[in-house]
Amino acid sequence: MMLIAGTVPIKNLLLTWGEARLEGDSLAVNDHSIPCTQGTGAMISAALAVTKYLKLDPPQVLLCGDIGDGKGSRSIYEYLIQNLPQLSPQVLVLHYWLPDMALMRGLCESIEKCPQKPIMIADAASMYAAKACGLASKFDIFTPDSCEMAFLADPEATHPAYINRHLFDTDITQTPKLVATAYQLKSAAKLLLVKGAIDYVVKDGEVVETITEPNMPELEAIGGTGDTITGLVSAFAYAELELHEAAIIAAKSNRMAGKFAHATPATKVWQIIEQFPAVFGEYLCEWSGVCFIKAGRES
Repeated sequence: MMLIAGTVPIKNLLLTWGEARLEGDSLAVNDHSIPCTQGTGAMISAALAVTKYLKLDPPQVLLCGDIGDGKGSRSIYEYLIQNLPQLSPQVLVLHYWLPDMALMRGLCESIEKCPQKPIMIADAASMYAAKACGLASKFDIFTPDSCEMAFLADPEATHPAYINRHLFDTDITQTPKLVATAYQLKSAAKLLLVKGAIDYVVKDGEVVETITEPNMPELEAIGGTGDTITGLVSAFAYAELELHEAAIIAAKSNRMAGKFAHATPATKVWQIIEQFPAVFGEYLCEWSGVCFIKAGRES
């Protein structure tokens, strides 16, 4: 099972567990409709594009509304802490919620009780909480952008808003130096997919791949295109690709979907997401060897 947990900016959405499905430009979970504009909704939608194409079970999602007061975030933390050993997901993806160091520690303790440790992936505020409480190295994948990479490399900051100014102003070409610092501080996951004009795939502190093509600067202006990368790499990890390979293919797929969509700054992220099946059909075999269906799975 692949489990994705995160909040959505819907005031009255109570804690909701269910199977996600795409319906046009929205995400359906039970009787709820979640817009695929950005954030957790965009990430889940990208993951669904992969699982549908590869004929895998769709992700189970744990969602709750949170408009900044933290109640929804705490509900998700508490549910996971209580239930993760019984759920025992193969892949656990943590996304938008208010960072809470005490609850993140409790969550990681609960994960240790799972019969088999899941692949642990974090983006956004889940990543902030893991770094802030000294548990980043327990995670398998982080997906920071360049600003968040500076946060991971700052020994003092507990949130990207508080990073040292000299790190914030660091040019993107300095990303490898920030990566090295983050690993020295044990503030990085085992694998990093650093998103930006240059996408860096980093394994145990070593840059193993950089992705620059197709060059699609328009994606930088489209809200949610970083979230889609996280959804893609999570789903490819669920499909049992090697994690560094999953990260490389995710970065390439996101860029190519932007090209297929003829993206402009006015493009909506769901217009990028709807291009993923065509991208996979044309390139996935070439990039990964995932070429044909066997016993209900791609091989």
